Formats: sequence, structure tokens, C-alpha cells
Amino acid sequence: MSTDLESRVRELLECYDGPEACAAELLCDRHPADRVAFTVVEADLRATDLTYGELRERSARFAAALAGLGVGRGDRVATLMGKSADLIVALLGIWRRGAVHVPLFTAFAPPAIAFRLAASRAALVVADTDQAAKLAPSDDIPADAPWRLIVAGGPEEVGPGTLRFADLLDAYAADDPRAAAVSVGGDGLLVQLFTSGTTGTPKGVPIPVRALASFHAYQEFALDVRPDDVYWNAADPGWAYGLYYAILSPLASGTRSLMLHAGFSAPLTWQVLERFGVTNFAAAPTVYRALRADDTARPSGFALRRASSAGEPLTPEVVAWSARNLGVAVRDHYGQTEHGMVVCNAWHDEIGTDAPLGSMGRQLPGWTCAVLAEDADREAAPGELGRVAIDTEHSPLLWFLGYLDAPERTAQRYTADGRWYLTGDAGSRDADGFFHFSARDDDVIIMAGYRIGPFEVESVLVLHEQVAEAAVVGLPDELRGEVLEAFVVLRNGSAGSAELAAELQQLVKEKFAAHAYPRQVHFVTSLPKTPSGKVQRFVLRQQGGAR
Repeated sequence: MSTDLESRVRELLECYDGPEACAAELLCDRHPADRVAFTVVEADLRATDLTYGELRERSARFAAALAGLGVGRGDRVATLMGKSADLIVALLGIWRRGAVHVPLFTAFAPPAIAFRLAASRAALVVADTDQAAKLAPSDDIPADAPWRLIVAGGPEEVGPGTLRFADLLDAYAADDPRAAAVSVGGDGLLVQLFTSGTTGTPKGVPIPVRALASFHAYQEFALDVRPDDVYWNAADPGWAYGLYYAILSPLASGTRSLMLHAGFSAPLTWQVLERFGVTNFAAAPTVYRALRADDTARPSGFALRRASSAGEPLTPEVVAWSARNLGVAVRDHYGQTEHGMVVCNAWHDEIGTDAPLGSMGRQLPGWTCAVLAEDADREAAPGELGRVAIDTEHSPLLWFLGYLDAPERTAQRYTADGRWYLTGDAGSRDADGFFHFSARDDDVIIMAGYRIGPFEVESVLVLHEQVAEAAVVGLPDELRGEVLEAFVVLRNGSAGSAELAAELQQLVKEKFAAHAYPRQVHFVTSLPKTPSGKVQRFVLRQQGGAR
């Protein structure tokens, strides 16, 4: 890492990690009042600019309203809201009050919502009008719930005991003494976010104010967002990547960004890219795959300078497609809810380089990462499959505090000496320092003594022109211990056949390894995924075992 980048990391830590650190000041008040924070885009492409001055005034009103409702420093306030101006106002009001935000993804059903509200001990929930019904008393939501409900948007009447977001803003003044921004310090909590819980119950991740240094650094170093960029991170703020880098990092840096107040569709995404002249785009791999599948709607009049992806590894055919059709090859980035992004195929001029195909890049400034051997807490040899880990002693941007009320689960994340944080992912690092993702630790397949990462096999399967998506899992086998089975989604509703299954098996033998072909190929209409788009391989293992 260059001296300039080391110095920049120190500057960011000094900014966000002081004892007087105040989220409202850092995310809003220090920026010029007339500067645009977000351009909110509607489904019909109408757009409204939202300035920092407007955000300061409206969030101060909401902070005063929260104080009037008894919310104080450290209290949890949840949001069940889509991407909108009201969401940004609510978040800044929560942080201005010194309270802690609990994100709830709008695709959640009542059981998932109830779990997170109970686990976080939320005092209030702010929900969009079309989401409020999920909080009505039911088998999952108690009639005497300990939280109060605030409904945002829409003209509909609200029930007894429910408050309206707009009415609260009207009832309080921005200069109310209770609207004064509360400093909680760098160690004070900003967000209580829950992991997706693909295996077991979701884990609560407390996110302190000083994590903003890491989020800001990623935006600069990996995404390379510049003042003249039109930046759009299309990820949903109900999950880490969207919250960290579609909301928090732009607010921290004072960067104008787009926010689409509409559900995802490939044609609409193409239209937004063209109409608003997006130059720096970030999204989950599922978005790029959807654009690839519907590129007949691709306009000719747009020019991306940067394109980035995170959430799951990018398969080679998406990278090749993006170079041809987006004007730039999308780059893969790696991180987790517990620490944000740490290993990236970065865009910054000082560290940017074309990573080998299939690599997620190198460690970012402020982080020291390694691959540990499977059988010992030592660094693995180049190319050796092992455990992806973060050096806690030499990663100044590391901010993870441990899981909420779960000391045992926290302890499992570290080596015995506390030196290494274990991500739970398997991978390798080559002699040039490039990391290669293989799988979650519990997704690695061991067949006849060979360790096989499902991603390598999946990357080959999707090369076939009829395959839209593929997932590979290991299932028990008396002779080999485990064997590979593939679950394949075909394009355009095509029907699978024994002949196509044989073609796919042969493709893996030719393009990856003769021993690593799937012994069975199951043709399915869709793959089970978390709300953030990650394939739930444990569900596929259950389905395969039941056949």
C-alpha cells in the first residue's frame, strides 16, 4: 500500500473514530446545504433532487418527534421501507437522536420481521403504507407488541395507536431543542443489522459509527467514485451492501447518488442508466445476470466508467458480456455483513489492476487478509485451498464488535489466539496476492479426497448457451464420501433432457476437471435464494437428499 493511501486510511479513522463523533454531523450537517445528496428516481423516470439542507431540516423534525415519543440514545428504531426520500429522512432522524437503526427488508414475511424486532428490542417501527399490514396482530406479531408503529407515505387512514410519519414532521419544529444532534462517539452504535441466516437463526451485527471509515474507504478505493461521477448503487438498503454503500458511504462522502423508488426490472434499469448518464454503477450479480438475459432493451446512449459487483462471485460469462455490452468489464468485490468489503478487484488508479479471471482481487488498503491452512492457523501456500481470514492486528479498518447477545457464536469467528477473524469462506490466494473464492466452508465438497469448490463447477455450467443459472452441492455417497449434483435453471423455459444433462457433464469434464463433473443434473425452474440473492445450497442439499 502506498504512503498516500496509508495516510488516507488514517485520515478517515481520525474523522469517524473520535470520542465526539456524531453521525448526523458526519452524514449530513457538515455538507453544504445546497448540495444534492440523492436524486430520487420514480418508475416513470421523474426525478427529484434531495439536498443536504432539506435532509437536515426534515430529519431534525423527526428527531424531535422521536424524542417526544420517548426515544433516546441507544434505543432501537426499525424501518420497513423501500428506497425513498422518507427512508433517508427517517434514518438521519434516528441517528440525529443517537438511536440505533434496525433495517428490515421489505420482502420479509411477518415471522422474519418479528424475529428481528424481538431480538433487537425495537421501540418503534417506521413502515411504508404497503408494508404496515405485516405488523398487524397475527400468529407471529403479538397484539400487545412492545413497539409502536409509524406509517410513512400514502393517504390511507391508520388504525388506533398508529402514527403517521408526515403528521409527526408537521407537529415538530426543526429548531426544537430536542432535535439537537447527539454525539455517540466512534464506538457508539449506528445500526443493528441481522445476517441473512441461511443456516440457523440470523445473527445480529452491531455496527459502530467508526465503521463509516471503512465504508468511505471502499467507495474511494474499490468503487473509485469521483466528484463528477453519476453514481448508482442499485442494491437494497435492507441488506448490508445497499445500506453500507448506497446510503451510508455516499452520505459520509457527500457524494450525489441515484435512488430508484421502484422495484427492479431489467428494462427500467437500462432506462435509468441511459436517462441519467450513470458513470459508476454497483449492483449484485443477479442484476447483471438479469440485464444479460434482457439485453434486447439495452440502449446505445450510455457510457459506464466503472461497474462493480458484490454478494456472490461473478461467473466469467457475465464479465465477458459486460465488457461487450456495458463498455466496461464488471469487477468482483468481496466482503461480509460483519466487516464490509475487504478484498476487491479495485478501480482506484493506485491499486487498480485487471485481476485474473475468476479472482475477486487483492486486499484493500486498511485491511490485511490471508488464506489459512485447513489444519493449522498458519498461512496456506499459494494456490492451496483454505480458510479466508482477516488479520485483526493489522487491519485498522476492522470494526466488528461481536454478535448481539451471542458470545459463543462470536468466539467461533476467531482463532484460539484471537489473531485471525475467520470469515467462514473457503478460498485460495495465488503468488501475486489475488484471492479466489471457492465456497462457504460448509459448502466445500470433499469427494474421494479431492476438495472441490462449487463455484468452479458452476462457472463452467453457465457457459452452456441454454443455462441461465446453476448451483452445485455435495451429497453423501458410500463410495466417494460425497458426489456432486447440479441444479440447473434453463433459459426461456427450455425443458431439460437426458441428452442435455450429458452435455453439461461433459462440459465440466472438458473445462474444469474430469473427476468433478456432477453425477446428477436436476433441471429446476428456480434456485432457492436469500432475500439478498444468495443461493441457499443447504436447501438444495435437502432437496437432493429427499429424491
